[in-house]
Amino acid sequence: MRAAWLKASLERHNHAYYVLDTPSIPDAEYDKLFQELQALELQYPELASADSPTQRVGGTPLPQFEQVRHAIPMLSLGNGFEDEDIVAFDKRVQDGLASLSEISYATELKFDGLAISLRYENGVLISAATRGDGATGENVTANIRTVRAIPLRLHGDAPPQVLEVRGEVLMYKQDFAKLNQRQRDAGQKEFANPRNAAAGSLRQLDSKITAQRTLRFFAYGIGVLEGAALPPSHSALLDWYGKLGLPVCRERAVTHGAAGLLAFYRDIGAKRAQLPYEIDGVVYKVDRLDQQQQLGFVSRAPRFALAHKFPAQEALTVVQGIEVQVGRTGAITPVARLLPVFVGGVTVTNATLHNEDEVRRKDIQIGDTVIVRRAGDVIPEVVAYVPQSRPADARRFDMPTACPVCGSPIVRLEDEAIARCSGGWVKCSAQRKGGLQHFASRRAMDVEGLGDQLIEQLVDKQVITTAVDLYRLGLTALSELDRMAEKSAQNVLDALEKSKSTSLARFIYALGIRHVGEATAKELARHFGNMDAVMAASEEQLLEVADVGPVVAKSITLFFGDDLNVELVNQLRAAGIHWSEGTGIEIQAKTLAGKTFVLTGTLPNLSRDDAAQRIEAAGGKVSSSVSKKTGYVVAGAEAGSKLAKAEELGIAILDEEALLSLIELGPPQPQLE
Repeated sequence: MRAAWLKASLERHNHAYYVLDTPSIPDAEYDKLFQELQALELQYPELASADSPTQRVGGTPLPQFEQVRHAIPMLSLGNGFEDEDIVAFDKRVQDGLASLSEISYATELKFDGLAISLRYENGVLISAATRGDGATGENVTANIRTVRAIPLRLHGDAPPQVLEVRGEVLMYKQDFAKLNQRQRDAGQKEFANPRNAAAGSLRQLDSKITAQRTLRFFAYGIGVLEGAALPPSHSALLDWYGKLGLPVCRERAVTHGAAGLLAFYRDIGAKRAQLPYEIDGVVYKVDRLDQQQQLGFVSRAPRFALAHKFPAQEALTVVQGIEVQVGRTGAITPVARLLPVFVGGVTVTNATLHNEDEVRRKDIQIGDTVIVRRAGDVIPEVVAYVPQSRPADARRFDMPTACPVCGSPIVRLEDEAIARCSGGWVKCSAQRKGGLQHFASRRAMDVEGLGDQLIEQLVDKQVITTAVDLYRLGLTALSELDRMAEKSAQNVLDALEKSKSTSLARFIYALGIRHVGEATAKELARHFGNMDAVMAASEEQLLEVADVGPVVAKSITLFFGDDLNVELVNQLRAAGIHWSEGTGIEIQAKTLAGKTFVLTGTLPNLSRDDAAQRIEAAGGKVSSSVSKKTGYVVAGAEAGSKLAKAEELGIAILDEEALLSLIELGPPQPQLE
């Protein structure tokens, strides 16, 4: 059958390219086979099985990730840093096994990626979950299906009934460079490192985005196994995985005793820079699985394994200056400008000094020779200065008293380590960008298409200075910006117009008042019912609101005590932003007071946010997990484990229509006899 042959061929080519690193056909030929299979499955939908290569392109975006409880916990490893730690580990193992001979160890790499558990049933990939806290992770099955290095069906004629494969999803250095180039070309924010890129890609709610990014996978452990014999050793397990078509790293070995472990560590350290992926150490495991069982576990880590971490990479350089950066909330951060130095594979030219107290504690001065470390191989950090190298003309850093961007006073509140620009985002352009990005974000005014890069252009070119200016934008001004065609510009204008109809809670949150998050904004809207009352509230009145303490109350009164902020609110309302008074949502009767709801699946008309807002507006609460205290579970299409748990606990289950009816009429009252 042609479709079966195409599926087998495409998976064989995927395996050759992503696992064996030996491409078997040109990309163009692969694309032809893929398109042929797509056409066949479109014509004959019954051919589109779960293990088809066409299922790797991504599907409908998820509203959120569901939680998955691991049948066998995904434990973390203990760490070793010095040679003495490794010798001590080997001795503990020998003592635990009462062994007089050298122990055999499986040695492998410690990948800098995201731990994943894959579940195969009868050879077919059924589900995938992140490590999470070790006991519970997130269901990322839809995204994992897009990773071509992971087989959708195991090789061989007799796969186990159940096999849980533990491993790491990561991004190769070359794929990371290509991704960041695409981000730059699109005017979007670049990723900091391959690990962040891999984790961010795998945790996309839209699996089509994940499918556009090249992720890899290496298997290194096992969870549940049913219907097959467990190999006698860890090294044999990885060999078996290779036969099943699962990617396993070639940089592994079986060695003996502490001397063998340290030799492997030094060998990998010497070739680390040439590896195609990032690692932050190596891992040692007692090879024989029966000996692993005998050694057992301590706390949340196995006694039979250890991660030998590479030291944070350090170098010496000179502090040429100390400047301050202004963040979205006005936070003033001292930054050391360094004589360029190569550390951990990148050239470092600056490093954060966190705050004024940190500068004083470390006694860093301009002109000092300092030790720079890329902590965790990611964040440049000034560790300390070298006292004997301090020049006679070294200069102390003093925190400026005025914001370098807008000139407003810099203030440091009592009991806070961070100094801040007092200008706010209405006055300070550094805060303005962040404030506008927050204002337009999905959880605030939800202006689709108005991304960070576009806002930066608008501010830098002085097209806008406040949020009100967003609603005065014209098609010509937007179209003239970089990478903005007329159609894209019109889409942004349409989104701005749509955003004018919002809720009071969203509007309060969008203002970016310090310490006022979504939950607090909802409580303010619920308590006061209208914007004027919020603006006029005293600290004493604000303290009557749930979720508002003295710090939050002070922050709110300071914000609305500034005439510019009050004027901003008035101008935004004059520009057409509106909501229903009360909570900002049309439903105002507290028909659901005291009831807790859990949402699962996709509702036919309401988004998850819309449903939650309606429930909260009617006095109910929305929880993320089902328990005995849950009053109702609202279930839509493709509802998952939450629905099953609700049925098990006997909790009332509603569809969208029943939810809306309940909001309008309230729960039925018990009848008195």
